[in-house]
Amino acid sequence: MTRTRIRDFHDDDLDGIIRLVEAAEQEAMTGSVPAPALYPLSEVLASCQRNQAVVAVRDEEIVGAAVGRAAHGQGAIVFFHVLDSVRDDPEQGTRAEAGLLDALERRLMPLGLGKLSMLVPGSTSAFAALLGNGFEARPELEYVERHLPVQRRELDRLKAVGGRVLPRHLWDSVSGMQEEKDMLEDRLVVPLAEPDLADHFGVVPPRAVMLFGPPGTGKTTFAKAVASRLDWPFVEVFPSRLSGEPGGVAAGLRSTFEQINELEHAVVFIDEVEEIASKRGGEPPSPTQGVTNELLKQVAEFRDREGRLLICATNFVRALDAAFLRHGRFDYVIPIGLPDATAREAIWSRYIPEHTVSAVDLPVLVDASDGLTPADIEYAARRASQEALASALRQQQVDIASRTDVLSTNDYLEALRATRATVSEETAREFGEDVETIARL
Repeated sequence: MTRTRIRDFHDDDLDGIIRLVEAAEQEAMTGSVPAPALYPLSEVLASCQRNQAVVAVRDEEIVGAAVGRAAHGQGAIVFFHVLDSVRDDPEQGTRAEAGLLDALERRLMPLGLGKLSMLVPGSTSAFAALLGNGFEARPELEYVERHLPVQRRELDRLKAVGGRVLPRHLWDSVSGMQEEKDMLEDRLVVPLAEPDLADHFGVVPPRAVMLFGPPGTGKTTFAKAVASRLDWPFVEVFPSRLSGEPGGVAAGLRSTFEQINELEHAVVFIDEVEEIASKRGGEPPSPTQGVTNELLKQVAEFRDREGRLLICATNFVRALDAAFLRHGRFDYVIPIGLPDATAREAIWSRYIPEHTVSAVDLPVLVDASDGLTPADIEYAARRASQEALASALRQQQVDIASRTDVLSTNDYLEALRATRATVSEETAREFGEDVETIARL
Protein backbone atom coordinates (compact mmCIF):
# COMPACT_ATOMS: atom_id res chain seq x y z
CA MET A 1 0.00 0.00 0.00
CA THR A 2 1.32 3.43 -0.92
CA ARG A 3 2.44 5.39 2.13
CA THR A 4 1.21 8.92 2.82
CA ARG A 5 4.05 11.24 3.79
CA ILE A 6 4.08 14.73 5.31
CA ARG A 7 6.38 17.48 4.04
CA ASP A 8 6.65 21.27 3.81
CA PHE A 9 4.65 23.16 1.20
CA HIS A 10 6.41 23.96 -2.10
CA ASP A 11 5.33 26.63 -4.57
CA ASP A 12 4.54 24.00 -7.20
CA ASP A 13 1.95 22.52 -4.80
CA LEU A 14 -0.50 25.37 -5.53
CA ASP A 15 -2.62 23.37 -7.97
CA GLY A 16 -2.97 20.61 -5.39
CA ILE A 17 -3.98 23.10 -2.70
CA ILE A 18 -6.65 24.53 -5.01
CA ARG A 19 -8.12 21.05 -5.52
CA LEU A 20 -8.13 20.46 -1.76
CA VAL A 21 -9.89 23.76 -1.09
CA GLU A 22 -12.54 22.93 -3.69
CA ALA A 23 -13.06 19.50 -2.13
CA ALA A 24 -13.36 21.01 1.37
CA GLU A 25 -15.89 23.58 0.17
CA GLN A 26 -17.99 20.90 -1.51
CA GLU A 27 -17.98 18.80 1.69
CA ALA A 28 -18.98 21.80 3.82
CA MET A 29 -21.88 22.75 1.53
CA THR A 30 -23.24 19.20 1.17
CA GLY A 31 -23.04 18.27 4.86
CA SER A 32 -25.98 17.96 7.24
CA VAL A 33 -25.56 21.65 8.09
CA PRO A 34 -24.30 23.50 4.98
CA ALA A 35 -21.62 26.04 5.85
CA PRO A 36 -19.63 28.34 3.54
CA ALA A 37 -15.83 28.43 3.66
CA LEU A 38 -14.55 30.80 6.33
CA TYR A 39 -11.38 31.72 4.42
CA PRO A 40 -11.45 32.39 0.66
CA LEU A 41 -9.08 30.58 -1.67
CA SER A 42 -6.97 33.71 -2.17
CA GLU A 43 -6.32 33.95 1.57
CA VAL A 44 -5.41 30.28 1.86
CA LEU A 45 -2.94 30.53 -1.02
CA ALA A 46 -1.41 33.71 0.41
CA SER A 47 -0.88 32.01 3.78
CA CYS A 48 0.71 29.01 2.05
CA GLN A 49 3.33 31.25 0.49
CA ARG A 50 3.88 33.75 3.31
CA ASN A 51 3.28 31.79 6.51
CA GLN A 52 3.40 28.12 7.50
CA ALA A 53 1.99 25.23 5.46
CA VAL A 54 2.52 21.47 5.33
CA VAL A 55 1.07 18.93 2.88
CA ALA A 56 0.28 15.22 2.82
CA VAL A 57 1.46 13.48 -0.34
CA ARG A 58 0.53 10.06 -1.79
CA ASP A 59 1.81 8.93 -5.17
CA GLU A 60 3.01 12.50 -5.83
CA GLU A 61 -0.55 13.77 -5.34
CA ILE A 62 -1.41 16.36 -2.70
CA VAL A 63 -4.06 14.60 -0.59
CA GLY A 64 -4.09 16.85 2.49
CA ALA A 65 -2.82 20.15 3.85
CA ALA A 66 -2.68 22.24 7.00
CA VAL A 67 -2.03 25.97 6.71
CA GLY A 68 -1.48 28.33 9.63
CA ARG A 69 -0.29 31.78 10.56
CA ALA A 70 0.68 33.64 13.71
CA ALA A 71 -0.35 37.01 15.07
CA HIS A 72 -0.25 38.62 18.53
CA GLY A 73 1.03 35.52 20.28
CA GLN A 74 -1.63 33.19 18.88
CA GLY A 75 -1.70 30.77 15.99
CA ALA A 76 -4.63 30.32 13.64
CA ILE A 77 -5.24 27.45 11.22
CA VAL A 78 -6.71 28.96 8.07
CA PHE A 79 -7.10 25.65 6.21
CA PHE A 80 -7.07 21.95 7.13
CA HIS A 81 -8.40 19.12 4.99
CA VAL A 82 -7.61 15.55 3.97
CA LEU A 83 -9.22 13.90 0.94
CA ASP A 84 -11.86 11.23 1.54
CA SER A 85 -9.72 8.61 -0.23
CA VAL A 86 -7.08 8.98 2.50
CA ARG A 87 -9.30 9.80 5.46
CA ASP A 88 -11.40 6.67 4.92
CA ASP A 89 -8.29 4.47 4.96
CA PRO A 90 -8.42 2.70 8.38
CA GLU A 91 -4.64 2.58 8.62
CA GLN A 92 -3.50 5.90 7.19
CA GLY A 93 -6.48 8.25 7.52
CA THR A 94 -6.10 9.15 11.17
CA ARG A 95 -2.32 9.10 10.86
CA ALA A 96 -2.35 11.61 7.98
CA GLU A 97 -4.62 14.03 9.85
CA ALA A 98 -2.54 13.81 13.03
CA GLY A 99 0.70 14.09 11.07
CA LEU A 100 -0.39 17.30 9.35
CA LEU A 101 -1.48 18.94 12.59
CA ASP A 102 1.69 17.86 14.42
CA ALA A 103 3.93 19.13 11.61
CA LEU A 104 2.15 22.48 11.49
CA GLU A 105 2.35 22.83 15.26
CA ARG A 106 6.09 22.18 15.24
CA ARG A 107 6.61 24.93 12.69
CA LEU A 108 4.55 27.41 14.69
CA MET A 109 6.07 26.64 18.10
CA PRO A 110 9.33 28.62 17.59
CA LEU A 111 7.19 31.75 17.10
CA GLY A 112 6.35 31.80 20.82
CA LEU A 113 2.67 31.08 20.47
CA GLY A 114 0.46 30.33 23.44
CA LYS A 115 -2.56 29.01 21.58
CA LEU A 116 -3.51 27.39 18.29
CA SER A 117 -7.11 27.61 17.10
CA MET A 118 -9.30 27.23 14.06
CA LEU A 119 -12.74 28.43 13.06
CA VAL A 120 -14.35 25.42 11.42
CA PRO A 121 -17.93 24.29 10.65
CA GLY A 122 -18.93 21.61 13.14
CA SER A 123 -20.39 19.38 10.44
CA THR A 124 -17.09 18.83 8.58
CA SER A 125 -14.50 16.07 8.86
CA ALA A 126 -11.89 18.67 9.81
CA PHE A 127 -13.82 19.43 13.01
CA ALA A 128 -13.82 15.75 14.02
CA ALA A 129 -10.10 15.45 13.26
CA LEU A 130 -9.28 18.49 15.37
CA LEU A 131 -11.22 17.08 18.33
CA GLY A 132 -9.30 13.83 17.94
CA ASN A 133 -5.97 15.66 18.11
CA GLY A 134 -6.24 17.59 21.35
CA PHE A 135 -8.36 20.56 20.26
CA GLU A 136 -11.32 21.51 22.44
CA ALA A 137 -14.66 22.74 21.09
CA ARG A 138 -15.95 26.07 22.41
CA PRO A 139 -19.71 25.68 21.85
CA GLU A 140 -20.53 28.88 23.71
CA LEU A 141 -18.87 30.97 21.02
CA GLU A 142 -20.55 32.23 17.87
CA TYR A 143 -18.72 33.16 14.69
CA VAL A 144 -19.60 36.56 13.31
CA GLU A 145 -18.18 38.38 10.31
CA ARG A 146 -18.56 41.62 8.42
CA HIS A 147 -17.33 42.53 4.96
CA LEU A 148 -15.66 45.94 5.06
CA PRO A 149 -17.30 48.45 2.70
CA VAL A 150 -13.97 49.55 1.19
CA GLN A 151 -11.08 47.26 0.36
CA ARG A 152 -7.51 48.42 0.85
CA ARG A 153 -6.89 48.76 -2.88
CA GLU A 154 -9.74 51.30 -3.07
CA LEU A 155 -8.71 53.53 -0.17
CA ASP A 156 -6.43 55.74 -2.26
CA ARG A 157 -9.09 56.11 -4.95
CA LEU A 158 -11.70 57.03 -2.36
CA LYS A 159 -9.39 59.54 -0.75
CA ALA A 160 -8.59 61.11 -4.13
CA VAL A 161 -12.25 62.02 -4.69
CA GLY A 162 -12.82 63.19 -1.11
CA GLY A 163 -14.95 60.18 -0.22
CA ARG A 164 -15.39 58.54 3.17
CA VAL A 165 -17.12 55.69 4.92
CA LEU A 166 -19.90 56.98 7.18
CA PRO A 167 -20.97 55.53 10.55
CA ARG A 168 -23.36 52.63 10.17
CA HIS A 169 -26.25 53.97 12.25
CA LEU A 170 -27.03 57.31 10.61
CA TRP A 171 -30.30 55.96 9.27
CA ASP A 172 -31.63 55.30 12.77
CA SER A 173 -30.50 58.73 13.97
CA VAL A 174 -32.72 60.59 11.48
CA SER A 175 -35.39 61.89 13.82
CA GLY A 176 -38.99 61.50 12.70
CA MET A 177 -39.63 62.07 8.98
CA GLN A 178 -40.93 58.50 8.86
CA GLU A 179 -42.85 58.98 5.62
CA GLU A 180 -39.72 60.18 3.82
CA LYS A 181 -37.63 57.38 5.35
CA ASP A 182 -40.14 54.74 4.26
CA MET A 183 -40.13 56.14 0.75
CA LEU A 184 -36.35 56.15 0.50
CA GLU A 185 -36.18 52.66 1.99
CA ASP A 186 -38.66 51.27 -0.53
CA ARG A 187 -37.42 53.14 -3.60
CA LEU A 188 -33.65 53.25 -3.04
CA VAL A 189 -32.25 51.13 -0.24
CA VAL A 190 -34.01 47.79 -0.71
CA PRO A 191 -33.62 47.51 -4.52
CA LEU A 192 -29.90 48.34 -4.25
CA ALA A 193 -29.15 46.28 -1.13
CA GLU A 194 -31.20 43.24 -2.24
CA PRO A 195 -31.02 43.11 -6.05
CA ASP A 196 -32.29 39.52 -6.19
CA LEU A 197 -35.44 40.50 -4.31
CA ALA A 198 -35.89 43.51 -6.59
CA ASP A 199 -35.45 41.33 -9.66
CA HIS A 200 -38.07 38.90 -8.36
CA PHE A 201 -40.63 41.70 -8.45
CA GLY A 202 -39.32 43.21 -11.66
CA VAL A 203 -37.94 46.30 -9.93
CA VAL A 204 -34.95 47.98 -11.60
CA PRO A 205 -32.55 49.37 -8.96
CA PRO A 206 -32.28 53.16 -9.23
CA ARG A 207 -29.15 54.83 -10.52
CA ALA A 208 -29.93 58.52 -9.92
CA VAL A 209 -32.46 60.44 -7.82
CA MET A 210 -33.22 64.10 -7.21
CA LEU A 211 -34.15 65.42 -3.77
CA PHE A 212 -35.81 68.83 -3.66
CA GLY A 213 -37.27 71.00 -0.94
CA PRO A 214 -36.75 74.15 1.10
CA PRO A 215 -33.34 74.73 2.69
CA GLY A 216 -32.68 73.08 6.03
CA THR A 217 -35.16 70.23 5.61
CA GLY A 218 -32.51 67.51 5.77
CA LYS A 219 -31.71 66.60 2.17
CA THR A 220 -27.99 66.19 2.91
CA THR A 221 -28.81 64.22 6.05
CA PHE A 222 -31.00 61.84 4.06
CA ALA A 223 -28.31 61.37 1.39
CA LYS A 224 -25.76 60.43 4.06
CA ALA A 225 -28.28 58.18 5.79
CA VAL A 226 -28.90 56.28 2.54
CA ALA A 227 -25.14 55.74 2.10
CA SER A 228 -24.90 54.56 5.70
CA ARG A 229 -27.88 52.24 5.27
CA LEU A 230 -26.35 50.70 2.13
CA ASP A 231 -22.91 50.56 3.77
CA TRP A 232 -21.41 52.20 0.67
CA PRO A 233 -18.74 54.93 0.62
CA PHE A 234 -20.11 58.48 0.45
CA VAL A 235 -18.58 60.89 -2.07
CA GLU A 236 -19.76 64.50 -2.05
CA VAL A 237 -19.02 66.56 -5.15
CA PHE A 238 -18.84 70.31 -4.50
CA PRO A 239 -19.58 72.35 -7.64
CA SER A 240 -17.88 75.43 -6.17
CA ARG A 241 -14.58 73.54 -5.80
CA LEU A 242 -14.56 72.27 -9.37
CA SER A 243 -14.00 75.77 -10.76
CA GLY A 244 -10.38 75.58 -9.66
CA GLU A 245 -9.72 72.45 -11.72
CA PRO A 246 -7.60 72.75 -14.89
CA GLY A 247 -10.07 73.21 -17.71
CA GLY A 248 -12.79 74.57 -15.45
CA VAL A 249 -15.91 73.04 -13.93
CA ALA A 250 -16.80 70.82 -16.91
CA ALA A 251 -13.34 69.24 -16.97
CA GLY A 252 -13.43 68.89 -13.19
CA LEU A 253 -16.74 67.04 -13.38
CA ARG A 254 -15.41 64.69 -16.03
CA SER A 255 -12.24 63.94 -14.06
CA THR A 256 -14.13 63.41 -10.79
CA PHE A 257 -16.62 60.96 -12.30
CA GLU A 258 -13.82 59.04 -14.02
CA GLN A 259 -12.20 58.49 -10.62
CA ILE A 260 -15.52 57.56 -9.00
CA ASN A 261 -16.08 54.94 -11.69
CA GLU A 262 -13.05 53.05 -10.36
CA LEU A 263 -14.83 52.42 -7.04
CA GLU A 264 -16.79 49.20 -6.61
CA HIS A 265 -19.63 50.95 -4.77
CA ALA A 266 -20.43 54.58 -4.03
CA VAL A 267 -23.21 56.99 -3.17
CA VAL A 268 -22.33 60.22 -4.99
CA PHE A 269 -23.96 63.39 -3.67
CA ILE A 270 -24.17 66.77 -5.37
CA ASP A 271 -25.81 69.47 -3.24
CA GLU A 272 -27.14 72.73 -4.70
CA VAL A 273 -26.99 71.06 -8.09
CA GLU A 274 -28.80 74.03 -9.65
CA GLU A 275 -25.40 75.77 -9.71
CA ILE A 276 -24.29 73.43 -12.52
CA ALA A 277 -27.64 72.33 -13.91
CA SER A 278 -29.50 75.58 -14.52
CA LYS A 279 -31.81 76.13 -17.47
CA ARG A 280 -30.04 76.42 -20.80
CA GLY A 281 -30.86 78.76 -23.64
CA GLY A 282 -30.78 82.44 -24.36
CA GLU A 283 -28.67 84.63 -26.61
CA PRO A 284 -25.82 84.58 -25.92
CA PRO A 285 -25.88 81.11 -24.27
CA SER A 286 -25.57 80.98 -20.51
CA PRO A 287 -21.95 80.70 -19.24
CA THR A 288 -22.95 77.49 -17.44
CA GLN A 289 -24.46 75.83 -20.51
CA GLY A 290 -21.31 73.80 -21.22
CA VAL A 291 -21.23 72.62 -17.60
CA THR A 292 -24.87 71.57 -17.76
CA ASN A 293 -24.20 69.62 -20.95
CA GLU A 294 -21.25 67.85 -19.33
CA LEU A 295 -23.25 66.92 -16.23
CA LEU A 296 -26.05 65.50 -18.38
CA LYS A 297 -23.46 63.39 -20.20
CA GLN A 298 -21.92 62.16 -16.94
CA VAL A 299 -25.33 61.23 -15.51
CA ALA A 300 -26.07 59.16 -18.61
CA GLU A 301 -22.73 57.30 -18.35
CA PHE A 302 -23.10 56.93 -14.59
CA ARG A 303 -26.38 55.09 -15.09
CA ASP A 304 -24.64 52.36 -17.07
CA ARG A 305 -22.72 51.12 -14.04
CA GLU A 306 -24.05 48.97 -11.19
CA GLY A 307 -23.22 49.44 -7.54
CA ARG A 308 -23.51 53.23 -7.60
CA LEU A 309 -26.18 55.77 -6.77
CA LEU A 310 -26.17 59.45 -7.66
CA ILE A 311 -28.18 61.70 -5.35
CA CYS A 312 -28.61 65.33 -6.34
CA ALA A 313 -30.27 67.91 -4.10
CA THR A 314 -31.67 71.35 -4.80
CA ASN A 315 -33.51 74.10 -2.97
CA PHE A 316 -34.71 75.53 -6.28
CA VAL A 317 -36.10 72.71 -8.37
CA ARG A 318 -37.78 75.20 -10.73
CA ALA A 319 -34.35 76.52 -11.72
CA LEU A 320 -33.17 73.16 -13.07
CA ASP A 321 -32.88 72.51 -16.77
CA ALA A 322 -35.88 70.51 -17.96
CA ALA A 323 -33.62 67.70 -19.22
CA PHE A 324 -32.72 66.79 -15.65
CA LEU A 325 -36.30 66.04 -14.70
CA ARG A 326 -37.14 63.84 -17.67
CA HIS A 327 -37.61 60.10 -17.36
CA GLY A 328 -34.35 58.29 -18.02
CA ARG A 329 -32.14 60.82 -16.26
CA PHE A 330 -33.38 60.56 -12.69
CA ASP A 331 -35.43 57.60 -11.57
CA TYR A 332 -37.21 59.57 -8.87
CA VAL A 333 -37.73 63.23 -8.02
CA ILE A 334 -38.44 63.11 -4.29
CA PRO A 335 -39.72 66.02 -2.16
CA ILE A 336 -38.21 66.54 1.28
CA GLY A 337 -40.47 68.98 3.10
CA LEU A 338 -40.97 70.45 6.54
CA PRO A 339 -41.30 67.95 9.40
CA ASP A 340 -44.80 66.98 10.48
CA ALA A 341 -45.91 66.87 14.13
CA THR A 342 -44.55 63.35 14.71
CA ALA A 343 -41.19 64.30 13.23
CA ARG A 344 -41.01 67.54 15.25
CA GLU A 345 -41.65 65.62 18.47
CA ALA A 346 -38.84 63.19 17.60
CA ILE A 347 -36.48 66.07 16.83
CA TRP A 348 -37.26 67.86 20.10
CA SER A 349 -36.78 64.59 22.03
CA ARG A 350 -33.39 64.17 20.45
CA TYR A 351 -32.05 67.56 21.56
CA ILE A 352 -33.69 67.97 24.98
CA PRO A 353 -31.53 66.39 27.74
CA GLU A 354 -32.99 63.17 29.15
CA HIS A 355 -33.28 64.50 32.69
CA THR A 356 -35.22 67.47 31.32
CA VAL A 357 -37.75 65.79 29.03
CA SER A 358 -40.20 64.87 31.81
CA ALA A 359 -40.42 68.53 32.89
CA VAL A 360 -41.14 69.83 29.39
CA ASP A 361 -44.53 69.95 27.70
CA LEU A 362 -43.56 68.42 24.35
CA PRO A 363 -46.96 68.91 22.66
CA VAL A 364 -46.68 72.66 23.31
CA LEU A 365 -43.23 72.77 21.70
CA VAL A 366 -44.44 70.67 18.78
CA ASP A 367 -47.28 73.11 18.08
CA ALA A 368 -45.07 76.16 18.58
CA SER A 369 -42.47 74.86 16.10
CA ASP A 370 -44.90 74.20 13.24
CA GLY A 371 -43.35 75.53 10.03
CA LEU A 372 -39.76 75.17 11.25
CA THR A 373 -37.13 72.98 9.65
CA PRO A 374 -35.17 70.33 11.58
CA ALA A 375 -32.23 72.74 11.56
CA ASP A 376 -34.42 75.50 13.05
CA ILE A 377 -35.60 73.24 15.88
CA GLU A 378 -32.05 72.10 16.60
CA TYR A 379 -30.95 75.73 16.79
CA ALA A 380 -33.78 76.61 19.22
CA ALA A 381 -33.03 73.61 21.45
CA ARG A 382 -29.32 74.38 21.58
CA ARG A 383 -30.01 78.07 22.22
CA ALA A 384 -32.23 77.19 25.19
CA SER A 385 -29.52 74.94 26.63
CA GLN A 386 -26.84 77.58 26.14
CA GLU A 387 -28.96 80.29 27.80
CA ALA A 388 -29.68 77.98 30.76
CA LEU A 389 -25.96 77.27 31.19
CA ALA A 390 -25.13 81.00 31.02
CA SER A 391 -27.79 81.72 33.64
CA ALA A 392 -26.41 79.01 35.94
CA LEU A 393 -22.90 80.39 35.60
CA ARG A 394 -24.10 83.87 36.53
CA GLN A 395 -25.82 82.45 39.60
CA GLN A 396 -22.82 80.24 40.44
CA GLN A 397 -24.95 77.11 40.27
CA VAL A 398 -22.77 74.98 38.06
CA ASP A 399 -22.19 72.23 40.62
CA ILE A 400 -24.24 69.41 39.11
CA ALA A 401 -24.72 67.68 42.44
CA SER A 402 -26.37 70.76 43.94
CA ARG A 403 -28.58 71.69 40.96
CA THR A 404 -32.26 70.92 41.19
CA ASP A 405 -33.66 73.12 38.42
CA VAL A 406 -33.91 71.95 34.83
CA LEU A 407 -34.85 73.60 31.57
CA SER A 408 -38.55 74.38 31.37
CA THR A 409 -41.08 74.64 28.58
CA ASN A 410 -40.82 78.42 28.83
CA ASP A 411 -37.06 78.28 28.28
CA TYR A 412 -37.62 76.51 24.96
CA LEU A 413 -40.50 78.78 23.99
CA GLU A 414 -38.28 81.78 24.64
CA ALA A 415 -35.62 80.27 22.38
CA LEU A 416 -38.25 79.65 19.70
CA ARG A 417 -39.28 83.30 19.79
CA ALA A 418 -35.68 84.21 19.00
CA THR A 419 -35.48 81.71 16.11
CA ARG A 420 -36.19 82.89 12.59
CA ALA A 421 -37.98 80.41 10.37
CA THR A 422 -35.78 79.37 7.46
CA VAL A 423 -38.77 78.70 5.21
CA SER A 424 -41.17 81.55 4.49
CA GLU A 425 -44.88 81.00 3.90
CA GLU A 426 -44.38 81.79 0.22
CA THR A 427 -41.58 79.22 -0.09
CA ALA A 428 -43.70 76.60 1.66
CA ARG A 429 -46.57 77.32 -0.71
CA GLU A 430 -44.33 77.03 -3.77
CA PHE A 431 -42.94 73.75 -2.46
CA GLY A 432 -46.48 72.38 -2.19
CA GLU A 433 -47.08 73.33 -5.81
CA ASP A 434 -43.82 71.67 -6.88
CA VAL A 435 -44.83 68.46 -5.13
CA GLU A 436 -47.97 68.37 -7.26
CA THR A 437 -46.33 69.27 -10.58
CA ILE A 438 -42.70 68.07 -10.43
CA ALA A 439 -42.33 65.24 -7.90
CA ARG A 440 -41.98 61.76 -9.37
CA LEU A 441 -42.25 58.92 -6.87
